Amino acid sequence: MQVQKTTIADALIIEPDVFGDQRGFFMELYQNERYASCGVKRSFVQDNLSRSARGVLRGLHFQTGKPQGKLVTVLHGAVLDVVVDVRIGSPTFGAHAAIELNDENRRQIWAPRGLAHGFLVLSESADFFYKCDNPYSPADEVVLRWNDPALAIQWGCQSPTLSPRDRSGRTLAELKDLLPYYQAEGCEYSLPDQPASSAAP
Repeated sequence: MQVQKTTIADALIIEPDVFGDQRGFFMELYQNERYASCGVKRSFVQDNLSRSARGVLRGLHFQTGKPQGKLVTVLHGAVLDVVVDVRIGSPTFGAHAAIELNDENRRQIWAPRGLAHGFLVLSESADFFYKCDNPYSPADEVVLRWNDPALAIQWGCQSPTLSPRDRSGRTLAELKDLLPYYQAEGCEYSLPDQPASSAAP
């Protein structure tokens, strides 16, 4: 398994080992000890699978009171996966990383708590699988505007298909009172006026 750092503090690109022959292939999407050894020290509590058509953009999402770290994988198709650092005080606050994930490169992205996440489907359709270290909480979900000029994300698509919720996303500046705080030395996330949560649950 190969692990690469991204331009975002704590976010990783993971390339699992794939074993293939004339019958097909085998790979481990997740193995607790191995992933912990490369920095993904979380207990996952929820798995999600979505299917989306070409041109669908989902995001950019993050949760406040119940923040989620996400380990994301494309099982079929191709997407442009984007993470944005919205942690106040982070050395990469406001920056983003954009990586193509597809069913050929088999890459995964580890997006720790405090990052906004989204993806654009590049193929005819895409099956997108992600493990979360906190349950989905609609009341805590925040939508960062996908085309916020301050983020300067090059999606390569001017008119993606968006849900009504994602269409009404707000800019980073408009969300300033909801943003988490970055904590170094083993802590990655805290809420305003609250102590930092440990990087391991």
